[in-house]
Order: sequence, then C-alpha cells, then structure tokens
Amino acid sequence: MPELLTIAGVQQAERQLSRHPGLAELISRHGPCPITPLPGVQPWLALCSAVIHQQLAGRAAAAIEARFRSRISTAPVPAGVLALSDDDLRGIGLSRQKAAAIRDIAARAASGFLPDRAEADRLTDDELVSRLTAARGVGRWTVEMFLIFTLGRPDVWPVDDYGVRRGWCVIEANPGLPRARELLHWGEAWRPWRSVLAWYLWRAAEDGSTGTPAAQ
Repeated sequence: MPELLTIAGVQQAERQLSRHPGLAELISRHGPCPITPLPGVQPWLALCSAVIHQQLAGRAAAAIEARFRSRISTAPVPAGVLALSDDDLRGIGLSRQKAAAIRDIAARAASGFLPDRAEADRLTDDELVSRLTAARGVGRWTVEMFLIFTLGRPDVWPVDDYGVRRGWCVIEANPGLPRARELLHWGEAWRPWRSVLAWYLWRAAEDGSTGTPAAQ
C-alpha cells in the first residue's frame, strides 16, 4: 500500500523542510500542515468536484457543487449522475464542457474503468495519474490535487501549479516564475514530503500577495 500522510509524517516533513530558512518561517507562522486522507471519498466524485471548481472563484464553484450534490443526493453513485439529462446538468450551472466531462467521469466509473476508493488506495501515484487522466476534462494537475487532498499522499509535486511556482518565488526572493524542470530539480531535496512542501508554498504565495493556489 502507498504511504499516507500521518501526524508523525507531517512532523517529520516539517523538521526536514525547516532546513530552509524561508520554509522554517512559514512553518512557524502557519503551524502544522493539515493535509490528511479523507476516508470514504470516491475518486469519481472527487474528480467531479475538481471539474466543477476549474476556472471558477471559490464561492461560485461551491454553490454549483452544492446544487450538483443535491441533485444526486438520493443516488450518490455514477448511475445517479448518468440519470441526469444535459438540461439538468446545465441547469445547476455547469458549462456544456463541464457537463460533458462529468458525464464521461460517471460513465467511466460505472463501467469500472475508473478505480473505486479501495483500488485507488492500492495504486501508486503514477498509476492513478495514468488511469484518471483518461477521463474527459481531467488533467495531471486535477489528479495531483486528488492525490494530495483526498488520498493524503505525501510526495506529490505539482510543478505546474501557479501557486506553487509563486510561492517558490517568495521564499527564494526570485522575481521570475521557475520552469517546471527547475522546480523538479529543486524539489528533489525535499523528498518524500513534497505534498507538505507544496502546501507551505501555497501559504507563501498568499502571504506574499503573489498568487493563490488554484485549488485546495
């Protein structure tokens, strides 16, 4: 089984990250990283939530997601989503593209192509990226957020995330956004706790008024 973040793991991560003065200051200011596995959340539903939140402000996305969950509350399974018409999905505020993506996610989950939670907990990060990005509207970043915030995987490193890149600029006092390759190299020193590192870089981006994480 892949490793999961625990309280002891977060403490170990923070000791390692504290070797960097900027990260040590962030840890002191913001306290322990709160990432922990969310038990029972099914991958297909987490992906639907991620799609809803793409390119939307937090309040607007939360309102649409609340309506979506209300519509499937009596059947919170993929078949419950597939029973909704396109008009139903559009009526809760989804764009045509997002409605199509959510329908595809539900169809792939119903067919067994997407793993359920028990299987997802057994698969490696790379295996999940490969499986889940086959669904419409689901890119690598979306799966990385699922790995961090739903499964609680400790060593996910979302180098394309805007907030992570801006947070790096803050703690390194560098005005230019780093390239993905540069962040990949820089992040090697912080294995196997790069999910925790990403969380603190999001905080750095917020504190520095240089951007915010795209999703949490």
